[in-house]
Amino acid sequence: MTHDHDLVLRPTARQTEAALNPPPGRTGGDLVVETLAGLGATTVFGLPGQHALGMFDALRRSSLRYVGLRVENNAGFAADAYGRITGEAAPLLLSTGPGALMSLAALQEAAAASAPVLAIGSQVPVAGLGGGRRGYLHELRDQQASFRDVVKSVHTVRTASQIPSAVAAAWQSALTAPHGPVWVEIPQDVLAAGTSLPVVTPVDAFPDELAPRPELTAVAAHLLANAERPAIIAGGGVVRSDAAGKLLALAERVQAPVVTTFGGKGAFPWEHPLSLQSWLEDRHTTEFLEDADVLLVVGSGLGELSSNYHTFAPRGRVIQIEADLGKLESNHPALGIHADARLALSALLETVEARPDAEAPARVRTVLDRVRERIDGQDLALERRVLAAVRDALPDDAPGFWDMTILAYWAWSAFDARRPNTMHSAQGAGGLGYAFPAALGAAAADPSRPVLAVSGDGGAMYSIAELATARQYGFDVTWLIVDDGGYGILREYMNDAYGEATGTELVRPDFVALAESFGVPAVRTTPEALRDDLAKSLAAPGPSVVVLPALLRMFAPTHL
Repeated sequence: MTHDHDLVLRPTARQTEAALNPPPGRTGGDLVVETLAGLGATTVFGLPGQHALGMFDALRRSSLRYVGLRVENNAGFAADAYGRITGEAAPLLLSTGPGALMSLAALQEAAAASAPVLAIGSQVPVAGLGGGRRGYLHELRDQQASFRDVVKSVHTVRTASQIPSAVAAAWQSALTAPHGPVWVEIPQDVLAAGTSLPVVTPVDAFPDELAPRPELTAVAAHLLANAERPAIIAGGGVVRSDAAGKLLALAERVQAPVVTTFGGKGAFPWEHPLSLQSWLEDRHTTEFLEDADVLLVVGSGLGELSSNYHTFAPRGRVIQIEADLGKLESNHPALGIHADARLALSALLETVEARPDAEAPARVRTVLDRVRERIDGQDLALERRVLAAVRDALPDDAPGFWDMTILAYWAWSAFDARRPNTMHSAQGAGGLGYAFPAALGAAAADPSRPVLAVSGDGGAMYSIAELATARQYGFDVTWLIVDDGGYGILREYMNDAYGEATGTELVRPDFVALAESFGVPAVRTTPEALRDDLAKSLAAPGPSVVVLPALLRMFAPTHL
């Protein structure tokens, strides 16, 4: 009897000859890029630095496409978006010390949003490792320690022969549910030294499957089929695992109304009769979910934003499907199913019995009518008109990337993401400056459709340097900057809490003139002209900027 572990792939004579006679001039850096190519990578992001030059020199001998940004954190945001759009691990090449540390905020967002980013950073030469103070440029006592609290896994290399295995292990970790960023570090001298090791051949690093336990899905299926008032909360895990189709099929089979979290936008059709949309900061929605006798939570940890700021108190039985073990039952007791969302929903669909409920769509309409009535009473016509203009201008399949700005806060609740995996924001970790560099990463991932970025003037200043990147690569990205003269959402928070805002008012440039100085076309628009100006910019090839001077306000949330 033959077992898989007994199989040995015998090299052909040609492969043996090639292994015995590797091409001259290769270094440890070549082993890095050869391994990435062997794993299936086609594009890498990053920024060169002194200790990492061995990797960057090797790029010119490889088939990998390099997309260089101007700030490491922005390169991390671009890699994050590439990973979200493609579902592949996005390599991010960084240097030691300051270059590495500059990426931490982006890697935190990737971790919060489960975006697969494979960050590979250099280190000081081997002689300087181990906590000493040899005085090397960029030296840290323990560089790995800065990343351990952020990434899924840390992988270290000390010799050239360790490079392929370490990179492959990191790749597998990044793509195993829950997806996330990983960190690999390689000393400068290992990257720069010549190697006679054979060229790395295609590498197998398949992610581990996280399948549900069948006894748990059997109980979940029974609960859903026999519920009187089931409901579903669909989180970002549904999007990351490409499970929107499974979710739709299950919701229709058991006639369960569905709310999508802000990270799960697009996971369920917005206008579906069972869609409660995304009005999570509304007490009408919260009360409806609290009244469910069986609540299925898929791909969400029910954190602060998804639980209406922890005011959500379910009274029925909760079933939670979550790939991140640390989030399982972390906020509410539940029948916890540790599994990838797609595999768990597939298992439920195999066993759950249909549950007819002709009244479910009417209950959904009642909730949405109450939400609409509440918003109608708040004199927010400008904000709604601006958001509608963005929706009308953006093609249904075009991805949008939203910074932490008032218009994005509106979009979390009120924007119709008409396709799965098309609306992305920095709400996972909440850092500024995400939208524009992330949009560049999405354009690198899929040049067949335009990409929208939305920022406030405060967040835009984090990413101005990337106008040069957009121009250099000719990415089809339109950047909408809503200019309200400061950190608008923080202004509102401080005014509400303290009666006066401090540190929120900003001097800012003429964004139109600034964009044009980079060779990027730009236009200043109005709420009335926004739809047409955005549509025109999105249809034109290459990067563009649309500036909307407007003072937008948030709708009043209801937590109590």
